[in-house]
Amino acid sequence: MSKKRQRQRKKGKAQATEGIKTPEHSRRDAMRLIRNGAIGAAALGGAGWWFASGVKATAAEHDLTRLGQGQPAIVQIHDPQCPRCTQLQRATRRALKCFDEEEVLYLVANIRTDAGSAFAASLGLPHVTLVLMDGRGAAQNVLQGVRERDELKEHFQAFLGTA
Repeated sequence: MSKKRQRQRKKGKAQATEGIKTPEHSRRDAMRLIRNGAIGAAALGGAGWWFASGVKATAAEHDLTRLGQGQPAIVQIHDPQCPRCTQLQRATRRALKCFDEEEVLYLVANIRTDAGSAFAASLGLPHVTLVLMDGRGAAQNVLQGVRERDELKEHFQAFLGTA
């Protein structure tokens, strides 16, 4: 067959299919859209729940009114812009994973807030400090500076044994 005839044949096939209308959206496309929408909704819901629980946990950590209500507490005097404070906070949280939330409270006195700076000033302590407080809200021990998780865990165990 000559090349000229082959071109004419292809041209004829193209013209023949132009008149046929195919549906723009098939059932498969609709099912794919529903599936992707459900996955997206689940992902957004999960991310929203995770974000909300993180915000609630942070708000609970910063609530210094929980001091002196019968439960021992570990209060970190914290400056969120200080890398040493952030390092101490990470180590403290890791050390506290060994304890139940009912055993001890972990609170953060952010010196950038009025309540946090008033708390630090009342004790005369700088940031990068942990204050171990009994159930009445009286300071029992003060740990200043960055500490490792294992060292903090030992201090917390000794504190909770006497608290």
